[in-house]
Amino acid sequence: MNPYIQYMYSYPHKTAYRTLEHIRLQDYAHFLTGGNHGLYLHIPFCEAKCGYCNLFSVPGHPPEEIDLYLDAVERQGRQYRKILSAFQPEFSEITIGGGTPLLLSTHQLTRMFDLLETYFLYDANRRLAIETAPNQTTAEKLKILQQAHVTRISMGIQSFSDQELNTLGRKHNASMARKALELLSSFHFPCINVDFIYGIPGQDIKSLLASLQEALTFAPDEIFLYPLYLHHGAWLAGKPLQRPQPDFTYCLYQEACAFLKSQNYRQDSMRRFVKVQAKGRQRGFFECGFGTSLALGCGGRSYLGNLHFCTPYEVNASKCQGQLKSFLFTEDFSQITHGILLSQEEMKRRYIIRHLFIRPGLPQNRYQTHFGTNAIEDFPILTEWICQGYAQITDIQGISFLTLTDTGLGLSDFLGPKLISRQISEKMKNWEAIHDR
Repeated sequence: MNPYIQYMYSYPHKTAYRTLEHIRLQDYAHFLTGGNHGLYLHIPFCEAKCGYCNLFSVPGHPPEEIDLYLDAVERQGRQYRKILSAFQPEFSEITIGGGTPLLLSTHQLTRMFDLLETYFLYDANRRLAIETAPNQTTAEKLKILQQAHVTRISMGIQSFSDQELNTLGRKHNASMARKALELLSSFHFPCINVDFIYGIPGQDIKSLLASLQEALTFAPDEIFLYPLYLHHGAWLAGKPLQRPQPDFTYCLYQEACAFLKSQNYRQDSMRRFVKVQAKGRQRGFFECGFGTSLALGCGGRSYLGNLHFCTPYEVNASKCQGQLKSFLFTEDFSQITHGILLSQEEMKRRYIIRHLFIRPGLPQNRYQTHFGTNAIEDFPILTEWICQGYAQITDIQGISFLTLTDTGLGLSDFLGPKLISRQISEKMKNWEAIHDR
């Protein structure tokens, strides 16, 4: 059995999206009424495209082109504010991803935050997260983030081994990562997360644990562990690498889990480990299956009811560049031209996937309330997972959850794809076939 089939961070995948017609943001704006919504800004620019990257990113852009991008984002924000004014949305979760947002100059970063403040309203306790990379993390830029009241910063380190970083095609070295993380730690942001990758060719248990041990000297609040995937379009996917066998990669995962747990980190998902504080030894429940989120920029994804939309999914740098050029010259951002409308059946699958693979798991009563049916009866495969020891029924403060066991959690990338519907699977395969030509 290969535990590493697909990372199910959302459902359905963007490769299942298609052209949409006669749909405008105005028709779905009511989903953003009131508070508790997400706002996502995508900054697609990177120093270089890493060997494993399957995200919407474009490398090596001069400052003037980034300025044009911010011009387009401002135009989009202005149109969105006008459309949403009747519904007075307040955003509580703001995320700025990429790409590498801190690739922007200090002037551009300041302008970016000003745009967000000018065109959108926020909850009084709003959370603001942003991504960075070692080479782009400077004291001047961190001061701007501090002034913007950023609450979470995530840094992609991936490894403290220069050999492994070189294999991945990263542009920083271990020394730069140490300096950047030390600088970041000195600013005392409420939450600092660091990302690491396992399953890198040439990596062994000793080198993986050495990277994690070094990370712990900086006491990060969260650590994310990602298995190395080489998806369609990633530069390394076409290289003759001696990749580790899946069973060895799984062994790396088990060793890393055991180590982080021994160091007082709580495992919330296959990837997420959270430093245990005096309180919070168990993750609280947050319902996210029907969360609404509005995206700005090229490459971001919006969720409004059963409508999911974004710019067409691309990985290859030149094709991403084509989408970016189209975005820069878009005049009417109210037209929704690419996405998917989910049926009730697909909404059920999305709700299960969004909850089951992060603890405490799937709340059976909430599923019943939303859909009027029982999740385990709707999806008999869930019963199979219980019988196989992958899942169990747990009672948490009087609420019944379907929760993955430790074994099931480690097999998330094997179990998750089994919940993909036949229709969505066919769309994804069709996308792959077209892009393989």
